[in-house]
Amino acid sequence: MIIRCWGARGSIPVSGRQYLKYGGDTPCIEIRTKNDDIIIVDAGSGIRRLGNWLMDEKKRDFTMFFTHGHWDHIMGFPFFKPIYFKNTKITMFGCPFTQTSVKYIISIIMAAPNFPVNFEDVKANIAYHESCGLEYVLNSMTITSIPLSHPNQGVGYKFCEDGKSFVFLTDNELGHRHRGGMAFNDYRKFSADADLLIHDAEYDNSEYKKKKTWGHSTYGEALQLAQEAGVRRFGLYHHNQERSDRQVDAFVRDCKKTLRQSRSAMQCFGVHQDMEIEL
Repeated sequence: MIIRCWGARGSIPVSGRQYLKYGGDTPCIEIRTKNDDIIIVDAGSGIRRLGNWLMDEKKRDFTMFFTHGHWDHIMGFPFFKPIYFKNTKITMFGCPFTQTSVKYIISIIMAAPNFPVNFEDVKANIAYHESCGLEYVLNSMTITSIPLSHPNQGVGYKFCEDGKSFVFLTDNELGHRHRGGMAFNDYRKFSADADLLIHDAEYDNSEYKKKKTWGHSTYGEALQLAQEAGVRRFGLYHHNQERSDRQVDAFVRDCKKTLRQSRSAMQCFGVHQDMEIEL
């Protein structure tokens, strides 16, 4: 499988010289299977550029998963160009939690006065499915889910193909168990032996003291999860909107120092916009 990151920033898009390396777009991940099936996870602002890429490729058939309905993970949907063409087919999964439906989660952002184009003007053929704890098979790919520890709840995913596994746990607070969330050990088991774990790593320890219960982890907690789960590669994700490239680099250096001291062979990196990883 091929994993591409179209947005790694949390909360709100940012721009400026201090964000050039890791990028300013909010969460959107693309996964390509060996059969060239296209899976999209979240519709943050990064999905705009993904949509342009897919239009150039003349791709019109997608499977979309949402981790949750917070603004930074859905705000780009109205700018995803393929939805305005009737030959586009989208199979959409998500758990509505406090919302009425997956359709409502995405349609409300286009309701007046939020957006000038009505949701009814979307021409794509969209099939909605609730994916609360379900396993889904897409040809060669198997997708399993786990509840996230996050305000208003959310869903993390594991993508498996030909013995390779990618675990995606954004907006997951390991230091506090929110209603509906799981314990640290549950996330360890879910991530065990993964070839790639991308996990929320928004805070350092000093920041977390002021922002506990906000729904995000420290990079140290995320690294601990990766180590205890025995993953092969670990990516820090959901960079705070104020976090400069130099500060993310410092997080990564500290993680690598810890790994060297423990003689771990795990690869560690900060996930950046336009990154491509092949498993």
